[in-house]
Amino acid sequence: MRYRRSHVGVGSGKIAVAEALGRLVGHTERVPFVSRAGELGTLETALRRRPDGPAVVDLVGEAGIGKSRLLAEFGVLARRHGATVLCGRASEYERHIPFQSFADAFAALDAVTLRTFPSLRDLPPVLRGREEEAARPQADDRFGLYRRTADALRRIRGARLVVVLDDLHWADPASLELVDRLVRHPVPAPFLLVVARRDRQAPTALTTALGRGVDAGTVTRMAVGGLGERACVEELAGDLPPRSAAELYAASEGNPLYFLALLHAHRASRPLGAGPGRAPAARAPAGLEALLLDELAPLEPLERACVEAAAVLGDHATAELVAALTGSPLADVGPALGRAMRRDLIRPNQDGRRLVLRHPLIRALVHENTDPWRRQDHHRRAAVELARTGAPLVERAHHLERSLSGWDPEAAALLTRAAEQTALTAPATSAHWLQAVLGILPDAPEHQTRRRELMLLRATTLGTAGALQESRDLFHQVIHMPDPATEDHPAGDGDALRTTAVLQCAVVERQLGRYAEADALLRRELDRRPGPSPSQRIALVVEWCCRAQFVARFPEVREELAGALADARALGDGLGELGAVTLAAMSEAYEGDTAAARELARAAAGLADALTDRDLMGQCEPLVRLSWAEVLLDAYADAERHTVRGADVARRTGRLYMLSQLLLCRAYVHFLTCRVTSALELADEAATIARALGSGEFLGCTLAIRALFLGQARPPGDPEVLAAAEEAAAAVEGSSDSWWSTLARSLLAFAVLGAGDAHRARDVLLDAGGGRDLPRLQPSLATEYLEVLTAASLAVGETAEAEHAAERAAKESAHVGLPTRRAAALRAQGRVEAHHGNPAAAARAFAEAAQESARCGATLREAQGLLLAAPFAREAGERDRAADMWRRARRLAAEGGAVQLLDLADRQDREPPGGSAGPWTGTADPGPALARLTAREREIAELVAEGLTNQAIASRLFLSPRTVESHVARAYRKTGVPSRAALATLVARHADARRAAPPPP
Repeated sequence: MRYRRSHVGVGSGKIAVAEALGRLVGHTERVPFVSRAGELGTLETALRRRPDGPAVVDLVGEAGIGKSRLLAEFGVLARRHGATVLCGRASEYERHIPFQSFADAFAALDAVTLRTFPSLRDLPPVLRGREEEAARPQADDRFGLYRRTADALRRIRGARLVVVLDDLHWADPASLELVDRLVRHPVPAPFLLVVARRDRQAPTALTTALGRGVDAGTVTRMAVGGLGERACVEELAGDLPPRSAAELYAASEGNPLYFLALLHAHRASRPLGAGPGRAPAARAPAGLEALLLDELAPLEPLERACVEAAAVLGDHATAELVAALTGSPLADVGPALGRAMRRDLIRPNQDGRRLVLRHPLIRALVHENTDPWRRQDHHRRAAVELARTGAPLVERAHHLERSLSGWDPEAAALLTRAAEQTALTAPATSAHWLQAVLGILPDAPEHQTRRRELMLLRATTLGTAGALQESRDLFHQVIHMPDPATEDHPAGDGDALRTTAVLQCAVVERQLGRYAEADALLRRELDRRPGPSPSQRIALVVEWCCRAQFVARFPEVREELAGALADARALGDGLGELGAVTLAAMSEAYEGDTAAARELARAAAGLADALTDRDLMGQCEPLVRLSWAEVLLDAYADAERHTVRGADVARRTGRLYMLSQLLLCRAYVHFLTCRVTSALELADEAATIARALGSGEFLGCTLAIRALFLGQARPPGDPEVLAAAEEAAAAVEGSSDSWWSTLARSLLAFAVLGAGDAHRARDVLLDAGGGRDLPRLQPSLATEYLEVLTAASLAVGETAEAEHAAERAAKESAHVGLPTRRAAALRAQGRVEAHHGNPAAAARAFAEAAQESARCGATLREAQGLLLAAPFAREAGERDRAADMWRRARRLAAEGGAVQLLDLADRQDREPPGGSAGPWTGTADPGPALARLTAREREIAELVAEGLTNQAIASRLFLSPRTVESHVARAYRKTGVPSRAALATLVARHADARRAAPPPP
């Protein structure tokens, strides 16, 4: 249930407040709303947005420019249009309360609103300010929470929901990440998010996210400028002489808050104060600050105390809380608040239940000008009163932190609890509160152990929040701190906490691509005396071997890993054995030792399946390794089962680095088994997490694999595919030659070849792979890239190189001995046969590739092989067989959402092969296919039909060979032909058809 939040209402001591509220209802209507018709019209247009239109409006303007008033008027307008409007506000002094701005908005959900939008009942409790969130173990990491929020919004039907978030420049990190999620993945529902912020004070991450949304068309940006002079003078200061009003306007520079303050001062016969100049990013103009402080001067002591208490309480102020903070009877506080409201210093909030200061600038000025000792006392009293009324721990933690002046064990314990509670959903806030505790913890021997524990916990939360460098530095501090317990007992097993810090720090070093540093750190810990416990030693060796695997040097540590596995089995260390055997299985699979990898994977699966989820909570990475090993071994059902289980454990334990890898692995399974839409959805979530983690290499690898999926989810030539692959390659630029960065650079070749630039695709592969044999790629991966190299080399006229790549693919596939690798080698062979004009041999190779893919359930590759085989089977005279292959391939592609393959099928034939028409039947007019070509592409296609090489065509047309290659590749794509010989045949048949046509009458 919700905690007991007091309402402002009638009753003993509340009459004055209630009367003041009554007078202030409709306050915004008393001050004319001027000179904003254009901005309001833009907001009204956004309200009526199409499903594919911008889903977010970004209001940008300086302090006091009128953003909040514009939002209030828009709220009135939206309600007139039948929309439901929920309003939240971020606060300067509450920016470490997780999801504060969203919770402020969704706290207004009532029974009527929930009947209109029943899906909002499924919003995470923390977004609705529900205390049960604190009382129950977290079921979601923060990204799972974002997904649940988006899902609840996605299911909105009928009426329109508008969520308005004001002062977003002060929002907490968790709220900002949720906004970023809604910008990157707009909700396809009648939902509009409107945010207002000050540009110069907005965090870089928020500015970047909204700017990216503007570029992508999902965000509409509105710059709110100053009011026009005529509107200010005529509608706000019509009772003043024109000259005086003009002077006020010039001093205000059109800022309405400043203009109204100057107007108030003028009417009260007070000096205008200094001119505004330009405000520093975080403060009001000097003249405005003086005027606002001047408003506080006439206040009586109790009125001033009430205003100061309201400044401390922020958006949660009520008469009862103000009375508790000031220590005054409610009967006296009520009239004092009423007088402050008549002065328009305090106003009711939008739901009329709480009190807020008129403007955030006033709150900041009051808060900063309150005596520090009194401000601390107010925060201490606020924490006590909120605890009494059952407020969530995170709200109390905010006030506890600001009340600290020295060591307070009880406050430190509560802040630590709050940090632990928010470690998964708001790790940046968790790290902040842990730092607050560390800041007051006495530097004394009796607290040294606790200090190390808190520093270790904070380093972990920083890593979860994506602050990898800061996390790494703090881990190193913990590592170099002496352990008081082992100083008195040097003969023990060593410092377990230090070893834990070393292990976690090595993982962070690995995420940062600092493999040499991880190696030195782990070696030093293994050589330390007294050394770690036997189980920790096993964990250190496994991590050291994992580091070697990431830099493609696993053979060098194979024996050490086998020794660690034997030690774990002898010790009966099930988790240590699981860690070692999964790393061995994945590494042997990458190295192409399929028999050993299968045996190890079976053993690992048996161990994992025998452990409970609780056993695995600290060991998510073994499930990552096992899942990838099973993918590499073509065991897709087993891989999916382990990724689903691993992702569930990772979400519940906040292991986001592992969660993103598990999601990516499951996405790859969906891709290969031709579930392209769900593969892309899973990859999108993995990419969202990877962006937040701060690891460039892992982000690049994730984005590259996502780009591969995107290539099948979009029609050929879609520029988004190449842009996504380019972003992935840029993310690993300048990094080491780890297998992640090599993979990201190599995958770029798929997108480049799909975009028609075969020459660049070849160059990318040769550079990333280290030469024409691609020696930097592990044997398990090399075959598919050799197939791409074969296709690119043929397209640029490097026939000998293509033949070598195809032969190399055959050798690698024979060594690995897996169906998908044999299929890739067969497709490479088919391409070479097609190039040499051997349709029967090409059809045979492609069909065998499809059969190999079908054997292991690689449905996407099966459909690809069938579509490659069908036109050559027809050309070889096997029309019925070609028709069967085409029909099955098209059905698989359609069912799996493989848009690119579906497009290829439809371009091959508008009717099933074997029918009475189509470009491969020999009876259909090839004219429509050739009509898709530009004049230059048509000219080059005709020269190809004459038998000219690309070099010869380039010389004849005075073009570069690369330009000719690009034109030829586009001609393939537009006509649906798979080879140079097929393009020549198409052109020749069109020429024959034209010669045979009767002359026009």
